[in-house]
Amino acid sequence: MGVKSDKWIKEMAKKQGMIEPFADAQVRKGTISYGVSSYGYDIRIADEFKIFTNINTTIIDPKAFDPKSFVDFKGDVCIIPPNSFALARSVEYFRIPRRVITVCLGKSTYARCGIITNVTPFEPEWEGFVTLEISNTTPIPARIYANEGIAQVLFFEADEECEVSYADKKGKYQAQKEIVLPCVENV
Repeated sequence: MGVKSDKWIKEMAKKQGMIEPFADAQVRKGTISYGVSSYGYDIRIADEFKIFTNINTTIIDPKAFDPKSFVDFKGDVCIIPPNSFALARSVEYFRIPRRVITVCLGKSTYARCGIITNVTPFEPEWEGFVTLEISNTTPIPARIYANEGIAQVLFFEADEECEVSYADKKGKYQAQKEIVLPCVENV
């Protein structure tokens, strides 16, 4: 298994629609960069956010998440309150091949401001818009810019196909079209 290069990423994006829309070069001037890079792809954050609020003094429970814990916001700039977080989604829609898994890491420009982007791996044959969690670890409000870079995706191709892909197990976050809150499957 090895990390894939910009050439491979461009080929997969064109042949298999792995990333749509796809920027085949890194866009940098006047923006937090996005697009293809040497060994990855810098994704953008869309202009739709769910900002955490504790107005209801709710307990966070991943098995019974209260959607009233968020305030919906749409705009070019999102302000995340101090020591809080927001959920958002990627601009790009992904279709991960069966022999590929990704790791997604926050961009250093935001990390240097105390803003952490948390994303789980994109499993083989997962597809959809990525739900992102952006944490403001600082004691002051933080600004997030929509339609600009937020995280980098690294692609790893296995020597052989996995036995069971995300699509095979009918994963609960498959083909998500919007920001999806945490959920647990009921048996």
